[in-house]
Amino acid sequence: MTRSATELHQRAVDLCIDGKYALAQRVLAQAEARTDDPDLRARIVGTRALALQRTGYPREAEQLLTGVIGVADLAPSTQAILLGQLGAIANYGGRLDEAERWLSRAVDSLVDDDVAASRVRVNRSLVRMQLGRLSDAADDLRVAASTFERHGLTTDEAQARHNLGYTALLAGDLVSALQEMLAARPHAASSPVGRAIGDMDRAEVLRDAGLTTEAELILGHAAATFGLHRMPQSRAEAEFHLARSLLSHDSSRAAKTARTAAARFRALQNATWAARSDGVRLRALLGGARVEPYTGTSRSRRLPAQADVDAVSSALDKNGFPGEAAALRIAGALARTRRGEPAGRGIRVPASSPMEVQLLAAELRSTRAAAAGRGAEARRHAARGLDMLSSWQSSFGSIDLQTSVAMHGANLIFAGLEAAVRSGRPDVLFEWSERARHLSQHVVPLRPPPDPDLAAELAELRILRAENPGADWLSSPRAAALREQARGRQWSSTLARDGERRLDLEGLRGDLADDAALIAYVYSGTALVALVCTGRMTTVIPVASAESVRGLLSGLRADLDMAALIRTPPMEAVVRRTLEERLRSLSETLLARAVQLAGDRRLVLTIPGLLNSIPWAMLPAMRGRVFTLAVSATRWSQARARSSVSGQAAGFAVGPRVARGDEEVRVAASAWPNAALLLAESASVDRVTALASRVDLLHIAAHGRHTADNPMFSGLELFDGTLFGYDIDLIEKVPGTVVLSACEVGRSSVRWGEEAIGMTRIWLHAGTHSVVAAPVIVADDVACELLGAMHEGLAAGSSPSEALAAASERTGIVAPFQVHGAGF
Repeated sequence: MTRSATELHQRAVDLCIDGKYALAQRVLAQAEARTDDPDLRARIVGTRALALQRTGYPREAEQLLTGVIGVADLAPSTQAILLGQLGAIANYGGRLDEAERWLSRAVDSLVDDDVAASRVRVNRSLVRMQLGRLSDAADDLRVAASTFERHGLTTDEAQARHNLGYTALLAGDLVSALQEMLAARPHAASSPVGRAIGDMDRAEVLRDAGLTTEAELILGHAAATFGLHRMPQSRAEAEFHLARSLLSHDSSRAAKTARTAAARFRALQNATWAARSDGVRLRALLGGARVEPYTGTSRSRRLPAQADVDAVSSALDKNGFPGEAAALRIAGALARTRRGEPAGRGIRVPASSPMEVQLLAAELRSTRAAAAGRGAEARRHAARGLDMLSSWQSSFGSIDLQTSVAMHGANLIFAGLEAAVRSGRPDVLFEWSERARHLSQHVVPLRPPPDPDLAAELAELRILRAENPGADWLSSPRAAALREQARGRQWSSTLARDGERRLDLEGLRGDLADDAALIAYVYSGTALVALVCTGRMTTVIPVASAESVRGLLSGLRADLDMAALIRTPPMEAVVRRTLEERLRSLSETLLARAVQLAGDRRLVLTIPGLLNSIPWAMLPAMRGRVFTLAVSATRWSQARARSSVSGQAAGFAVGPRVARGDEEVRVAASAWPNAALLLAESASVDRVTALASRVDLLHIAAHGRHTADNPMFSGLELFDGTLFGYDIDLIEKVPGTVVLSACEVGRSSVRWGEEAIGMTRIWLHAGTHSVVAAPVIVADDVACELLGAMHEGLAAGSSPSEALAAASERTGIVAPFQVHGAGF
């Protein structure tokens, strides 16, 4: 059957939506040959123009449109549609004021065609977002979505709602942004190009949330998709956003990627987007966004010329991007301040600038004050910026989101810590030690309601995990989609209560009394110091340089793993000697002076990410000591009242293939009256989580796995699959004490600065007070004997830290098990 010209035109429109522009152009030629209707021919020209623009011919596209607009015999509705297309092309070219003018004229002229008007509104919303008029953009999108829903246009409605998510992103509401985008994705992403467009926006959410690894993988794939479909503008936009993400951790690659994007935009004669890309490139060359304090840059490395910075900043201002202009000027001033060059003038930061720019401005003020020797002022500016970030964080209950968005405050944390270390004052050092550790802990989460949909998605992920036991199991399309859905549900369902106030030094001294001491290790980026505090005294002692500590830590994990795996002579003795020498050196460097000052008191340790991998219980100075690893002194103080589990209900579970697992839990359970045991096929994820909600102590003996890139998918291997970090949010009431007799689950991934996340932190965030876990492999016989002895103390009323220390002394076993949280 021969298609009509109208049908062929619609077919070409659909092909453009799918990114098949070459085929669309051929179909448009067929449609044009089959009609003499001036309005249809004009609409064919409009579609051809958009195809030309998307495939790298913006000037030709604009010439086509201007040649047909204003023809006398065209219907007003056709004229309006052409004006809307002209506005869309102006938007892609970065001419925002002109774009809004054309698009608004089109909307006003389409009063009798609400569907066409709504499609123009969607394009106008994109312009208004870039102009910072988020409320107006959202109004356009709500009207459009409602219209599309009324007419049954599912794909159009989904795309409008996806863009509502983008307005939420620009407003800083990451939870709503991800919710809207994930909800719209099944209908909005109807083709590879449609998926790439949506994925690019979703990657921006992940980038702003601090999940840069995932964001960059998505953006790289989107850029490749646009390249495959010969869409240079969209490809360059994906590269621009990729470069922006790389700024936070890889300035060299960021500069190269931004340079490539700028070249593509210039080839398209798109001066606005070229200037935006140049801005990112120059920021990267000026040093990017550091995650650790400045430690000195070689003067032989040339910085970009100030004239180039000024020229690009002016271009950004002129084209409607004052926030990006301010960020570039600040980057230039920061680079020169760190080189010891004159401070220069203050930089005006628009009040409407995004959080990133406001925090950069605070960092510049702090850096300039530090360079001038005004330490108190440097700390004050850093604190103001962090308070701004904390205010934003206060709406997030999810630990995944709280720890990742800390990316934005990492530089300010290190600036404050560096100034605090230089002050030498115990009260200042304690304040900043707590501020650093409390950045993602000041918000108390509300337990989310039961979510059967999340439970079903996690069950499917368990199946996928079992089918693909490799480390890349989350990379399959279905697993990746389920991962995104699980994240979106956890972000949106875990709400926040009021934030907690940080403990001050006097308050801590009262809590420590005479029988406990705090050792707070503070890493400034160049040096490590320790604050030792008891109820009567507080002392700051230097520990070591960062380089020397890293040298001692290099190879530690490998030595620990070998010691756990090699249990037969003569190699056992060789491995043991190597490990003991390393542990002795670490103990001498980190603990000798601090423990001497603390005396025989119980110890609360707070540690930076640098020391995250240390098995503290195995260090000679800690042998026989009662200690706990606390997220912060504030959290320890608030949770310590429930450190004992005497007389309470206990539950035990054993996963598959644990050599002495049954023996371990039977021995441990014998210390408790009426203990509940889940063995073999009874130890399923559902049954273990149900048990967790009705006991006060939960002990799981299972193989574990820490997933560094996706810590919420770290987990414990049970009979029917992995119990993930996300599963913990499905437990109605978490136990007060959790014992994880599983290799590696005591590990954490350090995300940004001081922020670490792993299974121990996930349990503590959910409300558990004490978690016993090991950061490395533990031999089965060691776990069986040591933890069995520990339960005797727990059942008799000892705190977890006291029971573990007593068990180690009684059995003579030195193992990496340690208590996290309120261990006593």
